[in-house]
Amino acid sequence: MAQKQTIDAMWDDSPIDVSTEVNFIWSIANKLRGTYQSDKYKDVIIPMVIIRRFECALGPTKDKVVAQFKANPNYPAKAMYRISGFQFYNTSEFTLAELINDADHLAANFKAYLQSFSPNVQEIIVSAEKGLDFYKQIDKMDKNNRLLSVVKAFSELDLNPRTIDNVKMGYIFEDLIRRFSENAEAGDHYTGRDIIKLMVNILLAEGCDDIFDDGKVITVLDQACGTGGMLSTGYNFIKRYNPTADVRLFGQEVNPESYAICLAEMLIKGQNAENICYQDTMKKDRFAGTKMRFVIENPPFGTPWGGKDAAEGVEDAVREEYKKGFDGRWGAGLPGSGDMQMLFLQSAIDKLDDNFGRAAIIENSSPLFTGGTSSGESQIRRWMLEKDFIEAVIALPNDLFYNTGISTYIWVLSKNKRPERKGKIQLINAAEMFHKLRRGLGNKKNEISPEDRAKITKAYADFAESDISKIYNNTDFIYREYTIMQPLQRSYAINEERIQGMLDKGSLSSIYDEAKVAELESASELKGKEQRKLETMLENYPTYLSILYTLRASSSEQVYKSLVEFLPVLKDILSDVVKDKKTIDKIAGGLSAMDKRAEVQRDKKGNIIYDKDTKDTEKIKLCDDIEEYMKREVLPYTPDAEAFFEEKVDVKNPVLKTGAEIIFTRQFYIPSFPEPSSEIEKEFRSLSTNIADMISDLYK
Repeated sequence: MAQKQTIDAMWDDSPIDVSTEVNFIWSIANKLRGTYQSDKYKDVIIPMVIIRRFECALGPTKDKVVAQFKANPNYPAKAMYRISGFQFYNTSEFTLAELINDADHLAANFKAYLQSFSPNVQEIIVSAEKGLDFYKQIDKMDKNNRLLSVVKAFSELDLNPRTIDNVKMGYIFEDLIRRFSENAEAGDHYTGRDIIKLMVNILLAEGCDDIFDDGKVITVLDQACGTGGMLSTGYNFIKRYNPTADVRLFGQEVNPESYAICLAEMLIKGQNAENICYQDTMKKDRFAGTKMRFVIENPPFGTPWGGKDAAEGVEDAVREEYKKGFDGRWGAGLPGSGDMQMLFLQSAIDKLDDNFGRAAIIENSSPLFTGGTSSGESQIRRWMLEKDFIEAVIALPNDLFYNTGISTYIWVLSKNKRPERKGKIQLINAAEMFHKLRRGLGNKKNEISPEDRAKITKAYADFAESDISKIYNNTDFIYREYTIMQPLQRSYAINEERIQGMLDKGSLSSIYDEAKVAELESASELKGKEQRKLETMLENYPTYLSILYTLRASSSEQVYKSLVEFLPVLKDILSDVVKDKKTIDKIAGGLSAMDKRAEVQRDKKGNIIYDKDTKDTEKIKLCDDIEEYMKREVLPYTPDAEAFFEEKVDVKNPVLKTGAEIIFTRQFYIPSFPEPSSEIEKEFRSLSTNIADMISDLYK
């Protein structure tokens, strides 16, 4: 059993200076000028970096592999892995340095060299479907006389794992990708290592005693793994704390280029290539039978899973999975089709080990509060709170990402809460805990320094109230939506003001609607239904005019305090014009006005009728007593108001009035009070004196 340790938030796998290597690679990119636009340099540079890294890694065992292949071309791949020392190999006698000796056949020989890699590497380099499609670039460079100079330059680049370890190689990839992604769309943001290290520190800060066990198998998943930065950083940190741990990395990625880079790095690390999948997480969980110790990810923001803008096949896959209920990944519900973030949250929870699983996931602000009470977003939040999965939400500084400056949050999810956290949620406002970069990198103007990381991690691990840390009961964010209404008290009158009010309310629109008629008459073409509607309204027009004429002819100062008193009068006035009760009732409603001096209306059973025009809603914490809330917040201003909870759950079409929202900024809001008028006056007099003196000086 390894000695138990405390996670050191100040430990870092950096700073690592990769400027020499990156600048050299960037100088090679300049050889592409003229043939490629600068934003397309990556189509050559990234594959060549991967190829050269693989070549350098395989150098010491290359002769043995080639000899074995010559002896038996059908030698099993897994057996060849043991000879190469990696989960890949190359059976070609060529190297990049040797390829340039035959310039006339360089393109053909280079392709033959790539075809000699093991199938998993060929998938990365040459696959058009889920790789880098590099044959196309070889042909393009060859046609434009760029191939020889590029291959020669890369043959001189030292990427030997014995010189440049996996950590440093990861930083080289990071720097290159950052440079290439500065013009990428904001939603396709790259996650900097400073953010990832904070996430890993938070994950490992508690509930992780078991990871120090000798030979412990530790599974780590990223469902939107990109180029593998989160997986690599998690791996480095865990291995630092327990070198004997068997850290197994799993990832799914939908972008072929990112997938190829991630797979390349994982192969160098000795990870199982089958655990890095080119797969849209929304369509399928490729690791359905495997529960994860850790999930760490930064899924896309504002990417639709449904509707016309969703990727092909995604909506159908999501809805099929949803039909499985809690036997699938999205039993708590579906969010609005325009954003898949909350699907990633649910999928992460589904993947977590039921006893020890922990997750750190970056989201923007939307999952915290968007959606009405009955919305999918609200019900997903409610489920997460009721199941006690949310450990903490941490607000990050703005301007941390290379391609977007929006507000972001780390959701810390756990199936392994320590006792004092059970039933609680911690909010940490780390929005001001950053250091300014001396030079901005795209939109990234700020970074989380090791000192910042230590402070945030400590605030989390201490689990105590402070200026930046607030602790709440889960039920503080679950609410019931009550309908608040006043008794129906209306007065009735027939005068010009009330008649105009009736028209504004649309009480006669079913008979004749002036605006609708104008719209239909101006239409270039009417369908059958629309034509009939127009004809009916035109036929009703005389009746409409008669109603108005009759009401105006009966105009008076008389005000009726009850409907019982007014209806007979109205029926008598309109007896020659209107016959049906429904129209009379609409007209009566149109001629009414809220009047607290009027009689409270009741139904046939004597029950008070409540005025729907006074309808309002109040979100009341689940833990609050409704009567106390009404006494405190409503009745002092509206003494006769009544609260109604109108939820119906045991029906075919449920009406949900219990929801959840986490309005983060509200919890840290500090009210500011206006400056006293005496101080404002003093400042004004001082400014006036100064201005007068300045004017006086002008005329001296």
